[in-house]
Amino acid sequence: MKNLDASFRALSVLHAAKDLFNQNGFYIGIDRIIEEAKIPKATFYNYFQSKEKFIELCLTFQKDLLKEKVRGVIETSTYSTLAHKLRQIYLLHADLNSAYYLLFKAIFEIKTIYPNAYQTAIRYRRWLKNEIFCLLMETKKSVSYAEAEIFVFMIDGAILDLLGSDQVMQRDALLEYFLKRV
Repeated sequence: MKNLDASFRALSVLHAAKDLFNQNGFYIGIDRIIEEAKIPKATFYNYFQSKEKFIELCLTFQKDLLKEKVRGVIETSTYSTLAHKLRQIYLLHADLNSAYYLLFKAIFEIKTIYPNAYQTAIRYRRWLKNEIFCLLMETKKSVSYAEAEIFVFMIDGAILDLLGSDQVMQRDALLEYFLKRV
């Protein structure tokens, strides 16, 4: 039962940090995280060893959550057409409240300070491009990897647009333009 309690507490720290990282960036200090999570500093380091390991775990948690959702979209019969599947994957990512936003943010904020954690975000992007490419290959006769890359760049652009204008309309218009061409 002790391990279950420890796992629950570690998970609650990860959730608290996710929200703090989303709001304040990865530069937020450990003291603020433990204050928000209501745990002693020694407990934090007992669970996570270092801030980099902690950030890496946060990103891995988000990455695994997203992978499960993307696989669900791809494998379910609920979304029967390529356009429906791509739309759902796009909407899963192009949102400031999505699990992808933390991975996206990590690309810009932690490359030099936490390189191992940064690689978690990069690996997810590579995985997503590969999944999109495979999805396109299943449906289209002629497809290039560049189309999958463009799709991921569209997601990134939509997030940047949402950060600047908070307008969902432009995000959706970009998606419709892409879907007409696939």
